[in-house]
This record gives sequence, C-alpha cells and structure tokens, in this order.
Amino acid sequence: MKNISRWLYTAIIMFILWVIFTGKLDSEELIAGVVISLVLALFTYRYFTEKGLLNLTPKKIFCGIIYFPYLIWEMIKANLDVAYRVIHPKLPIKPGIVKIKTNMKSDLGKLLVANSITLTPGTFTLDIKDDTLYIHWINVQTTDTEEASKAISGRFERCLKRFLD
Repeated sequence: MKNISRWLYTAIIMFILWVIFTGKLDSEELIAGVVISLVLALFTYRYFTEKGLLNLTPKKIFCGIIYFPYLIWEMIKANLDVAYRVIHPKLPIKPGIVKIKTNMKSDLGKLLVANSITLTPGTFTLDIKDDTLYIHWINVQTTDTEEASKAISGRFERCLKRFLD
C-alpha cells in the first residue's frame, strides 16, 4: 500500500508539472499527461518520495502554492539588482565564494534551498556538504557564515520550513 501511495503521489506531481510546462488544457494534452505521468511514476517513484500521499496535507499544498510566487518575486528583485550593477559601473561587485549553513534537515529541503539560491541571479550554489552550502556570490557582503546564511538562504528557508515541516 505504501508503494502505491508513493507511486500515486509521484504521478500527481508529474502531472502538475506536465500541465505547467505544456500550458495547455486540451483534453488530448491532459490524457497524454495522465498516461505519461502514470508510466514515468511507475519507474521513478522510489527516488522521489518516501511518504507518498502523506505529503499532500492542506498546509503543505498551501505553503507550496505560496512559495512559488515568493521565489519569482525574489528572482525579479535579484535580476534588477544584477542588471543595475551591469548598467551602473560604480556599484560594487566583489565576487567570491562563501560558506553558509542551512537549517533544512531533509535532502529535499536542502535541494530546494540550493536551487532557489541558484535560480536567483547573483548567487550560485557550488556544493552541498551535510548542512553546509558553498555559494558563489556576486557581491560578498560578509564572510561570516551566520551573517551570510541569513542574507542568502534565510529568506528561502523561512518559507520552505513551513512547506516541508
């Protein structure tokens, strides 16, 4: 029963991604999406989840829906910052690699934080070791691990903690 739950959960997530990426709600597209999601989930569910449908609580769904606009907003702000630095040559650019600590305990949480950092222009996740992330930062403001953690990953972790807890 647990494997069926994991398979179904993976199929649901894949179908949601199918709809997002195709951008179409035609019946043919939806049927193809369901079939492909079910088949792909059959081969991949053991890599995506251990809890299966238990992940689909109303709180997690709500927080997940809230996180994506938040991430997009952070990406827009970072894009504007990087673009302004390119246009205005007197703004500081002090690139470097900093070490930050994450409070995320699960591998999925660490992955989401790392990807959120990388998707935000001006920062790039280079490596993850246990609870430490190594980040290339376009304008290193501090090399203190705690301060850099707050500046880079803190904003994402606050939001993702609610989603993943």
